[in-house]
Amino acid sequence: MNKFIYIILFFAFGLYALYEQSQPEPNKFIMIGAFAIFMYGLFRLMNKIPSKNDQEIDEDE
Repeated sequence: MNKFIYIILFFAFGLYALYEQSQPEPNKFIMIGAFAIFMYGLFRLMNKIPSKNDQEIDEDE
């Protein structure tokens, strides 16, 4: 459940950054902040996915 909330929030920040960019005069601080939160969220979500290299190491042992 917690992961699902993070996914929704981080993609909402990403979409808001894209929306802000489409404005005639976008606020650069809002865009940078929303993009930073979006990238941090992707990092947190992808950190939980095991690497393909980890599986190869386990098979060799």
